[in-house]
Amino acid sequence: QVQLVESGGGLVHAGGSLKLSCVSSGTIFSITRVGWFRQAPGKERELVASIGSRGDTNYLDSVKGRFAISRDNAKNTVYLQMNSLKPEDTAIYYCNLPPNIQRWGRGTQVTVSS
Repeated sequence: QVQLVESGGGLVHAGGSLKLSCVSSGTIFSITRVGWFRQAPGKERELVASIGSRGDTNYLDSVKGRFAISRDNAKNTVYLQMNSLKPEDTAIYYCNLPPNIQRWGRGTQVTVSS
């Protein structure tokens, strides 16, 4: 199992920005797709964005144009730049390796106040 550690969350006002980081201990990290997921209270976990080993990206429709996922394979790190945040973005954010889901990390809390 790959270890995944998320960081960078916080409390921001609507319209603000945050940059999340996901660091992995696994050597496969750099050669596999990595995704950012989020889970809001009372809702199912959803895939927000993902990036392939060659940099191809996919986004949830509701975050297109606001969020940007990137990776630094030398640092075994994937980032999620979140701009123009909305209260509905409030959730715990996790990273993982879709479709080969690993043990979930603790996630990082993002809270957007209106």
